[in-house]
Amino acid sequence: MKPSIEKRTLTEGDVDRVIEMAWEDRTPFEAILTQFGLTEQEVIHLLRRQLKASSWRRWRSRVQGRATKHQALSPVDNRLFKSSRQRLVSHNRIAKR
Repeated sequence: MKPSIEKRTLTEGDVDRVIEMAWEDRTPFEAILTQFGLTEQEVIHLLRRQLKASSWRRWRSRVQGRATKHQALSPVDNRLFKSSRQRLVSHNRIAKR
């Protein structure tokens, strides 16, 4: 059995990042699972606790049925969780011109 969200140690910065990723249209729930180990249901539970009621309703209506939030339903290839236009950066250095 997986530990519940209360038993996991998420810093305040982690919680902010999860909320930010959940609001982004092109970030699938699988990316949040990979980075933070939170399932879709745990993300929903976290947002319900952290957001104001009006913000929660707005997010929920926006996400419900959105294909880009679910990797299997998305027409976009989200395997790498980055834009195809993003430049290749190696060893945290940008190539000199």
